Amino acid sequence: MTTSIKAPELLLPAGSLDKMRAAYDFGADAVYAGQPRYSLRARNNEFRLEQIKQGIDEAHARGKKFFVTSNLIAHNDKIRTYLRDIEPVIDCKPDALIMADAGLIMMVKEKWPEQVVHLSVQANTTNWAAVKFWQKMGVERVILSRELSLDEIEKIRQECPDMELEVFVHGALCIAYSGRCLLSGYFNHRDPNQGTCTNACRWNYATHDADIDATTGEAIAQKMEGDFNFEAAQQKAEQAFASTTGNGERHPKADKVYLIEEAGRPGQMMPIMEDEHGTYIMNSKDLRAVEHVARLAQIGVDSLKIEGRTKSLYYVARTAQVYRRAIDDAVAGRPFNPELLIELEGLSNRGYTGGLLERRPSNDYQNYLSGHSETQRSQYVGEVLGTEGLAEAGLSGDWVLVETKNHFAVGDLIEVVHPSGNTTVRLQQMRNLEGQPVAVAQGNPVRVWIPLPARYEGALLARVVESQPPAAAAEPALAV
Repeated sequence: MTTSIKAPELLLPAGSLDKMRAAYDFGADAVYAGQPRYSLRARNNEFRLEQIKQGIDEAHARGKKFFVTSNLIAHNDKIRTYLRDIEPVIDCKPDALIMADAGLIMMVKEKWPEQVVHLSVQANTTNWAAVKFWQKMGVERVILSRELSLDEIEKIRQECPDMELEVFVHGALCIAYSGRCLLSGYFNHRDPNQGTCTNACRWNYATHDADIDATTGEAIAQKMEGDFNFEAAQQKAEQAFASTTGNGERHPKADKVYLIEEAGRPGQMMPIMEDEHGTYIMNSKDLRAVEHVARLAQIGVDSLKIEGRTKSLYYVARTAQVYRRAIDDAVAGRPFNPELLIELEGLSNRGYTGGLLERRPSNDYQNYLSGHSETQRSQYVGEVLGTEGLAEAGLSGDWVLVETKNHFAVGDLIEVVHPSGNTTVRLQQMRNLEGQPVAVAQGNPVRVWIPLPARYEGALLARVVESQPPAAAAEPALAV
């Protein structure tokens, strides 16, 4: 007898209203977005109160859910303004607030006891006892720590059968514990836990020997451009490395001091220490757990979450589409489709890992070779706007207007990504806004016409990266 599996909710990030709509179009059940001041996404975030209200209204009109992220770890100054600023958000009737700070949760539940609260991954919930604690505090859902294995998640579900559980399945990973990182604050005075992370762990560093004071053996401070305080940073680094070792002994300073220089910040030297264990590269691979969707659904996880509120519209659409298919396959009892892995390879990524869902060697989690995103199979190049202006361009029939995001050209293999289904075809011709033939579409914000039926309005276009393009005669024309 086959036990039926309940489909987990598919939860996507929304950094803008357009990304929210794409998430819903491509299969998301819910999205999360938040105010820049309180949601750990102070940059590339258009969601002020007006956009939050519009997003919630649109979501509910479509029968979807909209969660408001309010998950900072608050300092006193933000405690002072929080209730005032969150009240109009709650008036918009979000399906839940995603929160991490125990004090803020207490304040919200005291003033609005009916408001649904989900506990953020920032709270680092790693065991069933903590889940039960938060349940007693009135939290309806716990987003579990990224540091848990599949077996640990299953144990929590067994011990907490009546609590909603959410698990991250895709997106960037931090070198810190579930995202609670201090690196950006250390280097740049921009606190990740207040929403201003500079992703310093992913920068491209080069090392330089530091000048050493012969008397003290310490690095000699070097003045530099900008507001970076080298002396303070050096002192912090030395203090950090004067930590307790595994056998309880302490070492007062590192064996070697280097200065590191990031490629985009020439001349800005930052201290890094090397001891007997070496210097550790900080860049994590990206999480990809699509192959574990069936197991998570069988465990009874209520929601599968994708990270990436600052990622592109193409990323949102593509991950929603792939994970929707994985969920539908799992619920229907179909075996895992390895094509889904290939489709996710087409997204910019830093190499993929299953994270800590499965215990593997440490080099499976870290990318020691490059901190840059790599597009291995496809590149997002444009969005289909529609057919408005077709006659003015002197065209008729199956042509659509495309707004370009990246360079592409006649002869490229193009994947058309659409909620109704995807297709891959060879681009045989292209016209500019005046209807004149062109061979190349430069990057954003150029608009061009390509041959495609009007039903593909809203589609996203990706240029498929080919090692050896086949002969043009062997490929279908872009006339679907």
